[in-house]
Amino acid sequence: MQRLDKIIASTGRWSRREVKSLIRQGRVLVDGVPARSAEDKADPETADIAVNGERILYRRYTWVMLNKPAGYLSATEDGRGPTVLDLLPPELRKQNLFPVGRLDKDTEGLLLLTNEGQLAHELLSPRHHVNKVYYTQVAGRLTEEDCRAFAVGMTLDDGLVCLPAGLEVLSVGEESEALVTLREGKFHQVKRMLAQRGKPVVYLERVRMGNLPLDPALPRGEYRFLTAEEVENLRNPQ
Repeated sequence: MQRLDKIIASTGRWSRREVKSLIRQGRVLVDGVPARSAEDKADPETADIAVNGERILYRRYTWVMLNKPAGYLSATEDGRGPTVLDLLPPELRKQNLFPVGRLDKDTEGLLLLTNEGQLAHELLSPRHHVNKVYYTQVAGRLTEEDCRAFAVGMTLDDGLVCLPAGLEVLSVGEESEALVTLREGKFHQVKRMLAQRGKPVVYLERVRMGNLPLDPALPRGEYRFLTAEEVENLRNPQ
């Protein structure tokens, strides 16, 4: 059981002070009955709570899939430019969401945002082996030798040790295409590994995280909530 003002404020659409005012005006119903006080208790999972006739959808934690465009920083705030939170509506920006990992400013694609810290930590930990898959275009011809170098792991010229990774070549030409699969996420790792092979990245997009693919129907720069099944699959991967 939780206080009514806390439940309604958790949507990010109203502050607790605004909730109190709404209750005084009789604009909040709990199971069809006008609420009496902001301190009234309710079960957010089962109670039918409506504000101004609109039913409140309660989420203990919020999970959002964003199709990140280039030009946005994967941060909650940054003085150097716009962040991915600027792509969300005000009610979501009030819910203390943070990016699950980072995509470079010029990297596009799948980015998860949440306010559930423990699961976010598990998704990012190399110990949990959550693969991240990237589509990339590189300058130069990718070879089987490049694939073998990725498969055995690489030590970069600056001393960074990279775990074994996948490199699946999709096309070869003056610019080649490939899928890169990592189970870690070190700074600029895909770009640095391919640069080490003399194939600098021209374009990079994350297309999968664990068993969750980027929704092909989600336009660049747009977001959607994860379904309960998608969150459960992240929590308990097969």
